Amino acid sequence: MTTGVGENLHALVRRLYPLCRSITGDGVRETLRIVSELLPLDIFEVPTGTRVFDWTVPQEWTIRDAYVANVAGERVIDFAESNLHLVGYSVPVSRTMSLDELRPHLHTLPEQPNLIPYRTTYYQRDWGFCLRHRTLESLPDGEYWVEIDSTLTDGHLTYGEHVVPGQVADEVIVSSHLCHPSLANDNLAGIAVATYLARALADSDPFFTYRFLFIPGTIGSITWLAGNFDRIERVKHGLVLACAGDAGPLTYKRSRRGDAGIDRAVEHVLTASGRDHRVVDFSPYGYDERQFCSPGFNLGVGCLTRTPYAAYPEYHTSADNPDFVSPNAMADTLDTCIEVMSVLDRDRRYVNLSPYCEPQLGKRGLYDSLGGRSDAKQAQLALLWVLNFSDGGHSLLDIAKRSGLPFDTVADAAHALRASDLIKE
Repeated sequence: MTTGVGENLHALVRRLYPLCRSITGDGVRETLRIVSELLPLDIFEVPTGTRVFDWTVPQEWTIRDAYVANVAGERVIDFAESNLHLVGYSVPVSRTMSLDELRPHLHTLPEQPNLIPYRTTYYQRDWGFCLRHRTLESLPDGEYWVEIDSTLTDGHLTYGEHVVPGQVADEVIVSSHLCHPSLANDNLAGIAVATYLARALADSDPFFTYRFLFIPGTIGSITWLAGNFDRIERVKHGLVLACAGDAGPLTYKRSRRGDAGIDRAVEHVLTASGRDHRVVDFSPYGYDERQFCSPGFNLGVGCLTRTPYAAYPEYHTSADNPDFVSPNAMADTLDTCIEVMSVLDRDRRYVNLSPYCEPQLGKRGLYDSLGGRSDAKQAQLALLWVLNFSDGGHSLLDIAKRSGLPFDTVADAAHALRASDLIKE
């Protein structure tokens, strides 16, 4: 496990948790500003009304205060207590109404009466409040003052990028959504893991160029794809990070292709590590992988979570708080990502330059060089496997999977054989 980083990940989650984020607005900007203290970001502002494929960048939402007060002036529902209390993108309201009039605008979870749900109304002009069901049941009939001090005006959709330069221009994109308010696992844990993954890659002289996207869900990825349409061919692999901090086992959702490089790399790392995990096939429902994998793009982009979308009772409720995510779980997700990127960076196809029978390895000192290795027998086998399958059609990851040898051992063997001019990329 990456030493000490779990506490740093958790500290970032705790710091970001109070902010009221949405698909636009100052909560997004403040989130990006805090992340930029740890990771330099390029900030992009896309104007309201911009056409992005079949969508349009919406108006910017600003919220200052919101509450429901009883006749005594007491706030029985208060945005200041939790930003989940307000339905995201609620239009302004300032009026008195009866409880019966108010009820259609109140959202609860009767089966989880002590939790506040998370709701939005992004693309339909409406308003509402979310509250604990036990609070709703305690409200007496009568008149209530409803105040939502918000504005919807032409502005911008804001997102951030960080690029880790590589040895080649071909890119790996890592995307995390930042449009949810106070939800620690479904939002902030992914942001934290992405931030520290970028920092780790910057110290590794990577082969690929890594582009990190901190974007609003759905409309953010659609906007990014529309704005980068002419350079999509550079994207060779991609990973969407979400729900990265709960106690559940890691779950990987394959790309639409099903056998893309990212799919094979993640599955290999999860299997070889011995971690408890699940691998599921692609479906057009979930996070932003569904945009990157839409048929016009069909990019090799998968999604890594712990417990998946909507599969844990705390999902989209006030129980998804900083206590729900753990430093150890986030550090484990980060370690997995680092291992995956290491495999992607070193996976190559080679051609055997001495394909007619086995070349004599001893006279080249290749066997002697293994003497100090604790895995000398595995390393010797890896030399033979790489030689035999360096036919231009098998990658090192293919060889590792077929041979059952660790990818690192196979990659080391390829490096030694290349240095001896027995294979070429």
